[in-house]
Amino acid sequence: MKQIIVDEILKIEQEHQVKVLFAVESGSRAWGFPSQDSDYDVRFVYIHRPEWYLSIDEKRDVIELPINELLDINGWDIRKALKLFRKSNPALMEWLVSDIQYYQAYGFKKSCLR
Repeated sequence: MKQIIVDEILKIEQEHQVKVLFAVESGSRAWGFPSQDSDYDVRFVYIHRPEWYLSIDEKRDVIELPINELLDINGWDIRKALKLFRKSNPALMEWLVSDIQYYQAYGFKKSCLR
């Protein structure tokens, strides 16, 4: 399953022209209580190219894939994630401490926990 998730993350990077900083499991699997019909709740934080941030127009700051019976994948732009981090957002805190990590780049998650 991990390889399927990594493949989806790589596809997201290409289709949305972003770089995923980390992708982790959230929800029942991350808490250690999956049921037989639990899907995979994959959450990630990503960055755009610098020019994306230089626009004065508001842009969509989330990427959400259609949910199917096996995968629920969505993520937040780094700017959104950092604003929520400043407010001690519980969802983001959960992502940062998740033991089930599917993907990481640039050591971002590790540096947040120092």
